[in-house]
Amino acid sequence: MSPELEPAAQPVAPLLLDVEGMKCGGCVRAVEQRLLAQPGVRQASVNLLNRTAWVGLDPDVQEPAQPLIEALAAMGYSAALRSLDDEDRPLSLAQRQQQFSWWQRWRQLMVALLLLVFSVSGHLAEAGQLPLAPLADIRLHALVATAALLLPGRPILVQGWRSAWAGAPGMDTLVGLGMGSAYLASLVALLWPAVGWQCFFNEPVMLLGFVLMGRFLEERARFRTGRALQELARLQPDQALLVLGSGAQVRLEPVRVGALRPGDRLRLLPGDRVPVDSRVLEGQSSLDVSSLTGEPLPLLAGVGQELAAGSLNLQATLELEVLRPGRESAVARIIALVESAQARKAPIQTLTDRVAGRFSVVVMLLALGTFLFWWLIGAQLWPQVLSAAPALHQHGGHRSLGLAAETPFVLGLQLSIAVLVVACPCALGLATPTAITVGSGRAARSGVLFRGGDVIEAASRLGTLFFDKTGTLTVGRPTVRAVTLADPGGSESTLIQLAASLEAQTRHPLAHALLQRAQQLELALLEVSEASTLAGDGVQAQVTGHGLARVGRPAWLLQEGVEMAEEHRQWWSAQEEQGATVVAVATSQLQGLIAIDDQPRGDAPEALAQLRSMGLQLGLLSGDRQAPVRHLASQLGLPQEELAWELLPQQKLERIDQARSASSGPVGMVGDGINDAPALAAADLGIAVGTGTQIAIDTADLVVLGERLEAIPMALRLARQTMAKVRQNLIWAFGYNLVVLPIAAGVLLPGFGVVLSPPLAALLMAMSSITVVVNALLLGRHD
Repeated sequence: MSPELEPAAQPVAPLLLDVEGMKCGGCVRAVEQRLLAQPGVRQASVNLLNRTAWVGLDPDVQEPAQPLIEALAAMGYSAALRSLDDEDRPLSLAQRQQQFSWWQRWRQLMVALLLLVFSVSGHLAEAGQLPLAPLADIRLHALVATAALLLPGRPILVQGWRSAWAGAPGMDTLVGLGMGSAYLASLVALLWPAVGWQCFFNEPVMLLGFVLMGRFLEERARFRTGRALQELARLQPDQALLVLGSGAQVRLEPVRVGALRPGDRLRLLPGDRVPVDSRVLEGQSSLDVSSLTGEPLPLLAGVGQELAAGSLNLQATLELEVLRPGRESAVARIIALVESAQARKAPIQTLTDRVAGRFSVVVMLLALGTFLFWWLIGAQLWPQVLSAAPALHQHGGHRSLGLAAETPFVLGLQLSIAVLVVACPCALGLATPTAITVGSGRAARSGVLFRGGDVIEAASRLGTLFFDKTGTLTVGRPTVRAVTLADPGGSESTLIQLAASLEAQTRHPLAHALLQRAQQLELALLEVSEASTLAGDGVQAQVTGHGLARVGRPAWLLQEGVEMAEEHRQWWSAQEEQGATVVAVATSQLQGLIAIDDQPRGDAPEALAQLRSMGLQLGLLSGDRQAPVRHLASQLGLPQEELAWELLPQQKLERIDQARSASSGPVGMVGDGINDAPALAAADLGIAVGTGTQIAIDTADLVVLGERLEAIPMALRLARQTMAKVRQNLIWAFGYNLVVLPIAAGVLLPGFGVVLSPPLAALLMAMSSITVVVNALLLGRHD
């Protein structure tokens, strides 16, 4: 995790800003530093690709957004607060993109093309290859160059100046210096011919054209990286059918999704998507949930079934009750997790941002050194460089910069401008976030949610992965297999009723079996008070008619002083040898034992085999006794040395620490339920399945929606692919600058006569950024 995102001792209040005007990694670093310098700001993470800034504030800060917006405005960046609690949150992305003026971008492209056509026509007219003499008039070129810099080039010049004045020069500063110096030198040569310089008004025009065209293409490529969020946002419809009245007076009214409230009744027609998280009141139908969880099989939904927003109704009409408003729906939570993932940086990006933050200053110093060297020294050492370039037809004193230089001053100016323009901090700034954005978006479409770039990087280096047993490697919906009573006068119904009443206070997977059995026996739950869950042991509470009652591990009740007859101990051992989990129920004395059986997930053996083939060390950490753990291991093909049983939460943490010390990579933990939350938090990579409790999902770094364990090896492979793209992008970004900057500075000029013109430099600069984005987009080529 980057230093800007290190966990704070106290919770922070999140704030998300949309920031416009950032062009390169230097801009990102400057914005982060300015935000961190503001009072009350403890964390800041800026995403160049999405142009957002995630800020962690002290909770007691009053009106936090406005000072931050004003601080960025002073640097030339326009910022606006994006509400995290907007009722229309799931649709905000689509709304923002509709508000985004593509007409302005297309107009920018057309201006760029016109500038390039005019510049090329001017060159052809000068060379006599185009019979349009007015195009060769130097005064016309001066007029066009002036208009180009004052109109389409003005934002670049203004932003470049503001960034430089704020002490954080960026891409616009470099381009602005290149265009401005070429224009001013040409203007001086035109107004004062005695200086003996050449005029090259074509070059700032062509340079601006290439820059504008490159930014348009880069913007289009960036737009494609956000398609995953667009697709997720489209899962939630704009309107829903609200049911009003009752009986013969029922009528349907289309309403905006943002206006729905818990308790509202909706009608869902075949072919429609569930607008908000709801519960089925009437009807039965099959729903396609693959867009949310990646599950290929339809979900059969009947009365009482909870449906997530975005699910597609395939068959029959359903009557629904709204459970949560749109801003709290499954789609909204998924989008929030993905956006958070794209905002959180991978540690590998920290070094890149530091380099990019100083890159523009280094380039300007290099350009200054290049100018002074060739003006004062280089031309005297190698006089042939002034005639190395091929001759060009001259009309009205107009020359094309980079094709001929007759004086040391013009040569130095030419090469220094090329250095300014060819440098590309954009590629450095985009190298990591583009790959992270595409990777996290592709994962979200497959039902896997990474919480950040730091999580993706940890997942790519994972060396050891531990699994919990119940609800993770097993289906998590166990059933009651057998019951034995400690009191001969008791009954199974009384025992199940007491156990189910206690387990209703928790969401442990074993609770489902007891509640299901109570429902089958048509037993009403008893009134419970002062309930408390002891992680890894069980539940205790005051139960009407029974006093203090406990249900949980037999070993825990023995520790609490509950006596157990030998015959019950033997029954306990026999059931566990057959793979069952035994829970004990007691009040002032033991009431009975219940054997609960849970089947392994169907895809568990294949998922474990895939993980092992990826070179991961696997392990099973369970709180159950030895017999059921070993029985499950034999079904899944896990060797005995990878098993651990009867572990308390603290002991799971110790096992994770031991593995971390012995492992060559990060240690992961896959779990489900409140018992797993400490282990998920302690692991380098906590993985929770979507069927788990909210505390487990909140604690996890990687959330798997649905019940597919095979999604875990898929996610880890995707993390490795994403980080491979990051490394490729960084190698390209650093390698490009290391190669082209010396060429632009004239290293090859004395020996080979190679000179890099500013227009060509601008084209190379644009292509370097586009290459980084397109390479990241290749991650989604199999989607």
